[in-house]
Amino acid sequence: MQTWDTDRYQIQHDFVWRYGEGLLPLLAAQPGEHILDLGCGPGQLTRQIADQGASVMGIDAAPNMVAPAQRNFPVLIFCLADARDFKVTAPCDAVFSNATLHWVTDPTAAARAIFRALKPEGRFVTEFGGQGNVQTITAAVDAAMTQAGLSAGSFPWYFPTLAEYVALLDQARFEVTFAQLYDRPTPLKGEDGLANWVRMFCGGALSDQPMATQEDVLHQVQDRVRSRLYRDGQWWADYRRLRIVALRPQ
Repeated sequence: MQTWDTDRYQIQHDFVWRYGEGLLPLLAAQPGEHILDLGCGPGQLTRQIADQGASVMGIDAAPNMVAPAQRNFPVLIFCLADARDFKVTAPCDAVFSNATLHWVTDPTAAARAIFRALKPEGRFVTEFGGQGNVQTITAAVDAAMTQAGLSAGSFPWYFPTLAEYVALLDQARFEVTFAQLYDRPTPLKGEDGLANWVRMFCGGALSDQPMATQEDVLHQVQDRVRSRLYRDGQWWADYRRLRIVALRPQ
């Protein structure tokens, strides 16, 4: 289970939900609809869905995401639940999920749980990391750790090809109506933006090491990718995203 420094996540990595705003027009929430925000994080997108008049509930597997979401937006409902086996009390008009499903390494179980949560003709709208996502960064982390005499990083992510994920949804009985894999270079805040990104999202690969070793690896990572990911005084993460809309057939 990924552990989260929620304050740092909200301050330094707010791009996660800000980019997720671009997914909301595909969701097209309607007043009175019942919508589930799967992997709601601190709840900013859950609130925006509610602002469109929908009845929305956010769920997340991380207690230290659910707690600040409830503090941030006390009039909304947030619950602790796992994407692989969550249940709803009544079927939803839509399940929305931004930047979450690449953390779920049993995607088949997640697809089945989402299918069960939807009404007939209910829709599933998601965006998450696709094939090649942050490949430049993770290759540099692996190389830097190996050079430091450590085991290469173990990254808990699922980054499927577009064809692979569409086939998985087809097997779960969804009808895919929109599918896109695209490059989305993402700016990182500050001169330490890349190091902070690695600490936040790859922290498990380094967390057991002494601080001096961690800092050495982070400096090596920056040196290895600077020519590709540092431009005009700005670090960039080499994101590639899958964007999907699928329906539960009648």
